[in-house]
Amino acid sequence: MSFTLPGFDLPAFITTTLSEDLGIGLPGGGRDVTSESVIPADARFAGVMDSREAITVAGLPLAAAFFCHLDPACEIEMLVQDGQSVTPGTALMRLAGNARALLTAERNALNTVQHLSGIATMTRAYVEAMHGHATLLDTRKTIPGLRALEKYATRMGGATNYRMGLWDAVLIKDNHVAVAGGVGPAVARAKTAGVERIICEVDRIDQIEPAIVAGATQILLDNMTPTMLAEAVALVAGRAATEARGGVRLDNIGAVAASGVDYVSVGRLMQSAPAADIGLDFELV
Repeated sequence: MSFTLPGFDLPAFITTTLSEDLGIGLPGGGRDVTSESVIPADARFAGVMDSREAITVAGLPLAAAFFCHLDPACEIEMLVQDGQSVTPGTALMRLAGNARALLTAERNALNTVQHLSGIATMTRAYVEAMHGHATLLDTRKTIPGLRALEKYATRMGGATNYRMGLWDAVLIKDNHVAVAGGVGPAVARAKTAGVERIICEVDRIDQIEPAIVAGATQILLDNMTPTMLAEAVALVAGRAATEARGGVRLDNIGAVAASGVDYVSVGRLMQSAPAADIGLDFELV
């Protein structure tokens, strides 16, 4: 079962996560003491992973990877695909295999699917609230070590990935501006350095023109009301892409997106998404 993401090492993720749970390298660690004590070594389980609420699914191939890592002979049937929205009670995956192995992998498999599906579900809600206006972007406000997975989850929810890291675009923020001596000088320095994609944050309308004249390719309009955003879009007049960020919530993103901006970025997609309610019930076979 193949799952690949640029910059993401699936085998290392599985091994590291299971090692943490099993206490590899710790005194007395290296085993699932409960399963070893309670479950016969040759017992077999069959189970169904299902949603307990309406969700957008993300992370099922990762869950399968956990189970297959501990029981390479386990049988897995995917019943839905990542990115699919499902109703409460929908069966997501059927699996069967060695009972000890499946129980040892269960919590990490569920944690991953619950976290990523929670992000995808929140993202889908934001996309739908935009009513077709603008493009929803995620941010770098991710849990350290999980960026590739969390940004995958936002894509499953319908967002577009913003910068993957510090390396793929210039994003000039207020602290950069303060050190550089102004919006214009900061953008000009990035332009001189030969960077093609230059995003410049502004929090005042009068900063827009200097940023565009200096060569900014995208103007990040920080913490502006929909009225201010519409004014800013009119001033930019298509000379650069426009992005709204700051104070964007589910109850106001519709108005923000309708202001005419090209993009709306939301940090809370990964910062604040609650885990999806997903369960897994086993029975002996």
